[in-house]
Amino acid sequence: MRAFLFPGQGSQSVGMGAALAEASAAARDVFGEVDEALGQNLFKLMREGPDEELKLTENAQPAIMAHALAVFAALTREGGVSLENAAQFVAGHSLGEYSALAAAGSFDLATTAKLLKLRGRAMQAAVPVGVGAMAALLGADLELAQRIAAAAAEGEVCTVANDNDPSQVVISGHKDAIDRAIAIAKDMGAKRAVPLPVSAPFHCPLMQPAADAMAEALGKTEIVAPAVPLYANVTAQAVADPATIRNQLVEQVTGMVRWRESVANMWDAGVQEYVELGGKVLGPMVKRIAPDAKVTSLVTIEDIEAIARELA
Repeated sequence: MRAFLFPGQGSQSVGMGAALAEASAAARDVFGEVDEALGQNLFKLMREGPDEELKLTENAQPAIMAHALAVFAALTREGGVSLENAAQFVAGHSLGEYSALAAAGSFDLATTAKLLKLRGRAMQAAVPVGVGAMAALLGADLELAQRIAAAAAEGEVCTVANDNDPSQVVISGHKDAIDRAIAIAKDMGAKRAVPLPVSAPFHCPLMQPAADAMAEALGKTEIVAPAVPLYANVTAQAVADPATIRNQLVEQVTGMVRWRESVANMWDAGVQEYVELGGKVLGPMVKRIAPDAKVTSLVTIEDIEAIARELA
C-alpha cells in the first residue's frame, strides 16, 4: 500500500517550481491558475523572491500548496498516474492537508488557494508579532516535550504544536514561555532546543481567532468526499466524510499536528510506501517513524518521470 504526502510550512524556498514549470505544461497551468485565483503574481515571488516576502505566512502557505499540486499535476496529467490507482491514502502536514484534499478532489485548486491565503492572513493576524514564538525540541519525544511545556508555561500558553517524529517535537505559545522552555529543555533531558524563525505561534490556543475565521470560510465552502481517505492531523486517523473533514480543518488551526502517530497508524494499516510531493521534509520524518518504509520525494521533473514509469 502507498500514501501520497504533502509538505507544510518551512518547505518554501526562492526558485521553487521554476525548473518544473519550464519542463511541464501541467505544472505551469497550476501556477497560472493559483495566480489568477489570488489576483497576485505568486509564482513570480516563488521564482524570484525576495525570500522575506515569500516567507510571509499568507504567501508561503499558498506557494507550498501550488508547488505540491504542480508536481501532482505533472505526475497525473502528463505522467499518466491516477491517484486512486497509485495510492490508498493521502496525508499532509498542517497546510499540507489542504494540498492533500485538493489532490484527492475535495476542493478545486482556486478554492484551495483562496482558503490558504485566508488561513495565512488569519494566523498572522491572530497574535501580534513578537508576542508568540515556536521552538523545536530535538532529542525529545512527545511525553518529554509535554513535561517541558508544562514546566515552562507559568500561566501562559506553552503547548506541543507538532509531534513530528520520535526525536523532534515542536512547541508553541507565548514568547516568554517558549524562551523559558528553551532555557530548561536540556536540563530536563532534551538534546537541544532551537527557536524557529516563524512569524506566529501556530497550532496552539493563541490561534483561536484564526480557527474562527476558518470555521466561517469553510462553512461556506463545498467539500467533496476525497477520492482516497485522508489521515487527519488532529486525530491521526483516516477520514473521508466531508462534514468531519470540515470540522477537523478548523480544529487543526489550534490543535496539535499528530504526524508521528499518523505515519505509525498508516504503517500499521499496511502502508509501506510513502511519496512526498513537492518537498523533502516529510520523507526523513517518515524514516525515523517507520525505518523500513520506502520513501520517495518528488521535486524535479526527473523525479516525477521516474516514479511515473513505476506507477503508470
